[in-house]
Amino acid sequence: MQVERGNPPRKWILRTIIGLVIVSQGAALLGDLFLAGIVDREPALLIALNPRNRNLALATTQLSAGVYYAVGFIRLVASDPLYYLLGYWYGERAIAWTERRSRTYGPLIRDGERLFRRASLPLIFAAPNNIICAMSAATGVKLRTFIALNLSGTVVRLIVIRQLGEVFQSPIERVIDLIARYRVPLLILSAVGVAWTIFGEFRSKDSELETLLHLDDQEGEAEGEGEAEADGEGDAEADREANT
Repeated sequence: MQVERGNPPRKWILRTIIGLVIVSQGAALLGDLFLAGIVDREPALLIALNPRNRNLALATTQLSAGVYYAVGFIRLVASDPLYYLLGYWYGERAIAWTERRSRTYGPLIRDGERLFRRASLPLIFAAPNNIICAMSAATGVKLRTFIALNLSGTVVRLIVIRQLGEVFQSPIERVIDLIARYRVPLLILSAVGVAWTIFGEFRSKDSELETLLHLDDQEGEAEGEGEAEADGEGDAEADREANT
């Protein structure tokens, strides 16, 4: 596999990575959709689909330590290397492209990148979400550093949630009972929420999925915009010389 920074891989490799990312995102949506149906019946399946902190807290009181840590750890770290690779290959380009495309959010993205360079290590340890994993590579965090922080932070997160689950076991079990009691209405609400999320994803031209699917297009667009800007500056310089 081609892993040179800023040097995109072959098309089939990129499509494979994006396909795995889509599978991961789809599983998370299924977890949101069926939470009320499986939280008390298949808690291991719940965190296998979507290991967000809320789901881990709901599942930990119903699972053995071995199942909880194994399923939670594997699912939490499964997609992180994929986003790191995308950031490694395309991160700076995607950040620069988004900055040019959006006058409103572009400066915020660039400011966020500067802030991330100063706080990248604790962020990777505490909250390695999709954006943080991609920006880790884009801003030059070494792979071994990323892996060490990502794995250790995931273990600490699982331990903390497990301990909190033991302390608050009774309130968590009451929440689970409440979900089970109103299972059908909650499933309907979940379906509406997931449908709205999917609708917004397909409607938005700047969604995460849309950006992933057009990473190679962004390179050409960025180069075209750069040439257009250079031509514009040249024309302006020529006009100033003619006026003088």
